[in-house]
Amino acid sequence: MQIRDDIIAAVLLMGFAFFINRGIEIKGLYMDDLYLWSCYGEQSFMEYVFPMGSTRFRFLYYLAAWLELAVVGTHINWIVPINILLNGFLAFFLYCLGRRLSGRSLPGFLTGILFLLSRMSYYQIGQMYGLMETMALWMAVGILWCLYVYLNDKKEKIWYFHSACWLYFGICFVHERYMALLPLFYLVLILRGRFQLRKWLRPAIAFAAVQVIRFFTIGTLSPAGTGGTQVADTFSLGQAVKYAFSQVAYIFGINAGPEHLNGLTWADTPFSVKLLVYGADAVLLVFLCAFLVTVVRDRERRRRCLSNAALFLTFIALCIGSSSVTVRVEMRWVYVSYAAALLFLNFICGVLAPGAKKADEPFMPFRRFGLGDGKAAEKKTMTAQSAGDSAEANFLAQHSPAPVFRKEKREGAAVFCCAGFLLYLLLMLPAENFFRDHYENLYLWPNQTRYNSLAEETYGRYGHEIFGKTIYIIGNSYEMSDFTAETFFKVYDPERKAEGTVVQHIDSIYEIGLVTDQMLVLREDPEHNGFQDITRFVRDLKLDVEYGLYDDGWLDEESSFHVLAGQTGTVSLTFMYPGVLSGGEETEIYVDGELYQTIPVTENVYYAQIQAKAGQVLDIQVKNNFYMQNAQEQRGETRLATLVEIAAD
Repeated sequence: MQIRDDIIAAVLLMGFAFFINRGIEIKGLYMDDLYLWSCYGEQSFMEYVFPMGSTRFRFLYYLAAWLELAVVGTHINWIVPINILLNGFLAFFLYCLGRRLSGRSLPGFLTGILFLLSRMSYYQIGQMYGLMETMALWMAVGILWCLYVYLNDKKEKIWYFHSACWLYFGICFVHERYMALLPLFYLVLILRGRFQLRKWLRPAIAFAAVQVIRFFTIGTLSPAGTGGTQVADTFSLGQAVKYAFSQVAYIFGINAGPEHLNGLTWADTPFSVKLLVYGADAVLLVFLCAFLVTVVRDRERRRRCLSNAALFLTFIALCIGSSSVTVRVEMRWVYVSYAAALLFLNFICGVLAPGAKKADEPFMPFRRFGLGDGKAAEKKTMTAQSAGDSAEANFLAQHSPAPVFRKEKREGAAVFCCAGFLLYLLLMLPAENFFRDHYENLYLWPNQTRYNSLAEETYGRYGHEIFGKTIYIIGNSYEMSDFTAETFFKVYDPERKAEGTVVQHIDSIYEIGLVTDQMLVLREDPEHNGFQDITRFVRDLKLDVEYGLYDDGWLDEESSFHVLAGQTGTVSLTFMYPGVLSGGEETEIYVDGELYQTIPVTENVYYAQIQAKAGQVLDIQVKNNFYMQNAQEQRGETRLATLVEIAAD
């Protein structure tokens, strides 16, 4: 039954993950994502995964990114679905933990939904670098869970502590800010009453190993800040405290930061949305008060409850502290603290309404740390074993004496917890959706939208035909960097080169000649944060054919077309007659109805040049007194005569 329920929960969570993130897409890379790809495209595996001398050494993440890019290839649009899948699996992981902490499936399932619903997931879903945040969050929660297991396990299964140490070592090479989790290990050892030197040395050795590796690979121990800064250069205690409080506000649903970092400031948030958030916070306050009352009344469970509360709160505090030391606070850094807060809420539900566990439940079984003595303790242990082998089951069973928690009270408390959790979700659902609707204000969103549009208007429309072309973009208000212009289209080339593909910015169409097959012309569309392909429009504007001139360059005996002169006003015509000249052949050129030039055709290739004003539209007619002998076709009213190439610079 439990396996069936878990499968149903997994399917529902994954479906919700794709539903809530609908509309988010990556079609083109830019900034950090594009730089990450460029390293993948230009470096060897060893250089990419182990970047010596860089500002950061995140080899575990780079390994995962290398594997992801190897799978994705030129299918950049796969990145978001992969991110959603990973976040969906992470939500299911939180569901499993929440179910075991609360003793019931509903709070655990709602935990997964709330995690996916959070606006803080914008980076993990909408950027290729989101994989890094997902990996780090998963490993950080893994550390928290392993230490929770170790703290509560009766038999002191030391491998959970060892696993936490290994996860700590690994997470430091996914994102270095999680080095700040080191004190959490010593808190657990103190709460557990373990002061053996070897146990205290294990996390210290992991931390020291991280520092040694960082020093020999990047040449410094100081972690790099965001935006190319160094923490040592920008750290301010007052600013760090301010940022810490803002992160606490984020956890409670309040956007405590500027618009470009959260989409909408709290001051600009409608009062109705604020009421929803305040109502959700009131639900959390009720949970907290009920938890404190329970802890005060129940002396047997007091120490255990407070120890676990200290574990969760310290984890959250360390995550907040590690994200408050740089020049700004981004919502993506608060996501891990929010996940831990949701798990803490599940723990509170487990304390308020202890639930029995099935003996065959297959997830991290462990026993509680014994606090009782004599026959009573033995009897309680037997009760715990009948309820289940997990630490939380043992804990709840052993500290649920009949005089305090009768069946009726447990059922009432369970209804209270489930209803409260559900009410919190119902209040946050419209609020989170509202904040998600303002993603376009985030600092990275406009550019991502623009480069998605650039990909759609070029590779999405022409495919591999774009390679080798010159792509003219009218305007540069988006301030595309030279690196982006040189690298953007390499992403779509299986050879990672895009040879001959050039991006050139121009101010007007007068700066280019007639549009050829080796050109694309785009314009910036700031109103829609995108680009617009105007190649056909410019081609027709530059050269408007009335009759007798064809796309492959053939001219009839008589032809008429309009040419828009460029900046120099010079229109050049290059004729090529692929037949045998017999003498007497002539070409007459009329400009605006008047004979401009008569050219005696004495060679197979001959030229004409018309001088006009810049930007002037010329009505040109060409009349030939000869035609192509033995032509296979006749396209117009007159016969095919010669080939022509027109330039208007």
